[in-house]
Amino acid sequence: MLLLLLAYLGGVLTLLSPCILPVLPFVFARADRPFLRSTLPLLLGMALTFTVVASLAAVGSQWVAQANQVGRWVALVLMAVFAIALLWPTLADHLLAPFQRIGARLSARADAADAAGRGGAWTSLLIGIATGLLWAPCAGPILGLVLTGAALNGASVGTSSLLLAYALGAVTALALAVWVGGRVFRALQARLGLGNVVRRVLGVAALLAVVAIGLGWDTGLLTRLSAVSTARIEQGLLDAVPGTQPAAPPMMMMAAGHSGAPLPVEGPMPTLDGATGWLNSPPLSREQLHGKVVLIDFWTYSCINCLRAMPFVHEWAQRYRDHGLVVIGVHTPEFAFERDPRNVMKAVQQLKVEYPVALDNQYAIWRAFNNRYWPAHYFVDAQGNIRGHQFGEGNYAHSEQVIRRLLVEAGQTELPPPADPAAADLQGVATQADMGNLRSPETYLGHARAEQFASPGGQRADAAFGYTLPSTLALNQWGLSGQWRVNDEAAQLQQAGGRIAFQFHARDLHLVLAPGEDGKPVRFRVLLDGKPLPAADAGADVAADGTGTVNEHRLYQLIRQRGTIGPHRFEIEFLDAGVQAYAFTFG
Repeated sequence: MLLLLLAYLGGVLTLLSPCILPVLPFVFARADRPFLRSTLPLLLGMALTFTVVASLAAVGSQWVAQANQVGRWVALVLMAVFAIALLWPTLADHLLAPFQRIGARLSARADAADAAGRGGAWTSLLIGIATGLLWAPCAGPILGLVLTGAALNGASVGTSSLLLAYALGAVTALALAVWVGGRVFRALQARLGLGNVVRRVLGVAALLAVVAIGLGWDTGLLTRLSAVSTARIEQGLLDAVPGTQPAAPPMMMMAAGHSGAPLPVEGPMPTLDGATGWLNSPPLSREQLHGKVVLIDFWTYSCINCLRAMPFVHEWAQRYRDHGLVVIGVHTPEFAFERDPRNVMKAVQQLKVEYPVALDNQYAIWRAFNNRYWPAHYFVDAQGNIRGHQFGEGNYAHSEQVIRRLLVEAGQTELPPPADPAAADLQGVATQADMGNLRSPETYLGHARAEQFASPGGQRADAAFGYTLPSTLALNQWGLSGQWRVNDEAAQLQQAGGRIAFQFHARDLHLVLAPGEDGKPVRFRVLLDGKPLPAADAGADVAADGTGTVNEHRLYQLIRQRGTIGPHRFEIEFLDAGVQAYAFTFG
């Protein structure tokens, strides 16, 4: 119930964000009509459409994304017809005959119904449904909490209820704005006789809104022109309520704390039947594992946090495999390329993973464990009960103690001495993060989750566009230059010579990259503060002269600074077309 209230309040705050601006002309165009028969159905139609589309989009299915784009363009056509009807009702009848019943006649019939006292609610509801397809609220912390949970755990009644509460909050705020604006509208009509003028002004505003939405300005330029940000207000609401704090981006989870109390029983281990395939082992069932202590390790191979935790998991698997421990890696993908078994198999070989790996491409095991993190470790006793968990990297000594306690409970009496985490041989990406100098967060490049994008004009979703880099970037801002096509997961370079820049503060900088669809390698060179990358600061995937090659789908370590850490401008120039860039991570 508390989360529903927070979602509702987050929706109310939408009125203060720039993302509401494109739909205001359509809402205010009916502000002079009866609220219950016109404005309210329109707002409810918006809320209904947003809830349905957001619920579907949250699961991340590609066909849903395509359907949403189709629906968006259908809605743009409908709204353009409606705007023209506001400007020239008679002309619309002649020039737009195929669309008259959707646009001009909808508006005219609503007017007539209102005048006759017969309602027009269905007309307003239809316009509201179409407007809802155009509405893309800013993803502040509250909406981000809901959408992240939906994307990771799948669509559900609870998720849709939270989205509906968010939409109803926005509807409440819009209704208040219409009530205030409607009074002004009626005053203008009564005192100045400007009804037709106001109608045409609203028509022009609606047409401009259609153009802005079609060009993507509603999610780019408007956001950057806003002088009001609701993110701090929303975050304050979340901070004030225990247990509602949204998780950090999945690949940047911090270690969860543990106490020395007796290990509780957290519930039976869920089934592993949802795996889409297995590596290093035939399929394993819960029944086959009875009598063994089991470590379930959720990971994905482009996750820097998983890669930093992996040497410790390998050590436990080798140290205790002859004493009753079974380690099972559950590979749950974050990006589409991680669903390809060939890519995972190659990563397993390169990372020298010898224990069984379950491929969880459908998130079935993830949802069965109600998991939310990469990496996540679940410790299962010999009776099949979960007795502890560790979310995120770190806390390795305690995790090993949990394993040892469960092995002793299972009757193991001659265990080898525990490993010394400080003595672990960690190289390359496995080197633990420099948390004291880490000031930059994981940052996605695909438009579905992109933040802090600073190139002029914002991102153009799913369309090739020539981007330019700003001369200066604030900390954690980034941008593109050259011809790029940005889809929901990644930015793909269309012509050679494109660049990505990021103003960061961390010891290490990584970038998840992939070659083009043809698989041809892509050459690159790295710059630091506008100069060739010093050899001493080159990451594991960069040569001493600052050059490298993208030849497979994975995380690339581009910078590891050996001296004093401070803010720097990173740039990478790609000498060939086709590269796909997914996400920055730091350490």
